[in-house]
Amino acid sequence: MLTPRTEYGPVNGLNYAFAWENDTLEAYLLSDVGKKRRNNEDSCIFCAPANEALAAERGLLFAVADGMGGASAGEYASRLALCTLVETYYGGAAKPVPSALREAIEKANERIFDEAEVNPVYSGMGTTVSAMIILGDWAYVVQVGDSRMYLLRERAGMQQITRDHSLVAEQVRSGIISEEEARNHSLKNLITRAVGIKENVKADLFAVKIKRGDTILLCSDGLCNGVSDGHIAKALAIDELSASAHQLIEEALIAGGTDNITTVLVRVVEIPPKSEYQEGAEEITVANRGFLSRVFRLFS
Repeated sequence: MLTPRTEYGPVNGLNYAFAWENDTLEAYLLSDVGKKRRNNEDSCIFCAPANEALAAERGLLFAVADGMGGASAGEYASRLALCTLVETYYGGAAKPVPSALREAIEKANERIFDEAEVNPVYSGMGTTVSAMIILGDWAYVVQVGDSRMYLLRERAGMQQITRDHSLVAEQVRSGIISEEEARNHSLKNLITRAVGIKENVKADLFAVKIKRGDTILLCSDGLCNGVSDGHIAKALAIDELSASAHQLIEEALIAGGTDNITTVLVRVVEIPPKSEYQEGAEEITVANRGFLSRVFRLFS
């Protein structure tokens, strides 16, 4: 197999920026250490196979990871997770994308858990992972933890595609507390799933059909814990993708910058090539608010 082109950061524990584009997509990766922490434990990655056949079969990979464990352990966990994800996904046998993503996240979990078991320096380390494969006109997502994926679409607004694996998010979904109460909850950072903290990991898998004009955001909770959905949506609507990314970081810094902040933005600038849906992921429908409003008025 030819080695895919991989761009990864941060490499110095501080800040990172990277831009990329092809005929269909634009991408901008941006990570900031924030105002309160000395070290950036977030990681982000982009991977594009140079081989056309491999690219047509496996697609492009974008991911964010938010490490935990203190000292250098969190940084190491997030980096190891994403590097293992790329290596396993592109190096494994051909199979449906959701199955390949599940296998890759399980391998990342195994490596982090085993490393923490034998090396006291990394004891208890783990990481969130939100990773996306774009293959034709489908985006496939694997999710563990409370990093997030959003999609902004004209006439549909912004929609959170992933579901947080956190105690507070589970209470919101159960109706125990409101979303407003969750935003200011003292336990909002307590996650219920992470890669590497247990011998086995359970990941969510999603699939969403993409179209020209869509803007996709993968981000660590350093962004979404401090910045409202309204401000995120407004930033995603900025025409220039790099300006959009920098606006998101600025909003998080204005909100206090108490955590590392990482954003991976992808914009669909032309009609993507059609591809068949691959089984194994929960299909997410992006609702058109204009259509729903017309239906509501009709039945009213």
